[in-house]
Amino acid sequence: MTSHRPESAGTDSAGRPWAGRDLKPNPFAGDDGSVQPAMADALAVPGPAERVVAVVEALRSTRVIVPVVAHEHPGTDADGRVTEHAADRFRSGDRSGDAMASAAMVSVRTPDGRAAVPVFSSVPAMTTWDPSARPVPVEATRAALSAVQEADSLLILDPGNEPAVLVPRPAVWALAKQEPWTPSWTDPELPDAAVEALRGITQLVGVRLERGEKAELRVVLAIKAGLDAETLQDVLSRASRALGEQPLLRERVDSLELAPTQVA
Repeated sequence: MTSHRPESAGTDSAGRPWAGRDLKPNPFAGDDGSVQPAMADALAVPGPAERVVAVVEALRSTRVIVPVVAHEHPGTDADGRVTEHAADRFRSGDRSGDAMASAAMVSVRTPDGRAAVPVFSSVPAMTTWDPSARPVPVEATRAALSAVQEADSLLILDPGNEPAVLVPRPAVWALAKQEPWTPSWTDPELPDAAVEALRGITQLVGVRLERGEKAELRVVLAIKAGLDAETLQDVLSRASRALGEQPLLRERVDSLELAPTQVA
């Protein structure tokens, strides 16, 4: 039997030269795709607000699974899912060209219509969402950076599973920059910012910030009793506009809801 060497031993199977390539060890060698202990603990935290905080903290030091769907061409398919070639570059740490951008193009829509990058705590969680997807492990902080660059600065952990956790925009930015994140409903600077933003709306007699249900932050507005419906709607519109234009609130709050209550 005669053995044959490849036409060029200096290239890979695709004909790309090995010379000059920085080959780094795979940091996820031996990863079996199970949920990592820190993330398992975070997902088990009772209460949605507390769970979000725990998940964000876990994301600082854990990997996540990015879903990939095979495609014959590099880039993304018609549905915006990442192809295998792009994902291989993303996993290897190759930031040349559009590797990071391509790998971040997988996105889902949140209820308010924004684009979020889906990531998963484990391969089984990803398979529940899409059995055809290929799992690619990446550092969660890199996934956050992709969300900032390619989506609406949102991550959603374990969509299609229970619980799924939407990571708000300020938290994603903090993860991408590897900085601390203070939840808006516990941020000590935001109440004063809200009061300052609403100053001049004379029908308001008080404001309180708390964790929201339909949005990240609920702004409870105490409004003078006795206002007719048209005046009340005008007050709410002015308050919403003023809060949306306040710089600190814009920076640190992903979304807010108004909760008016009339007081004597």
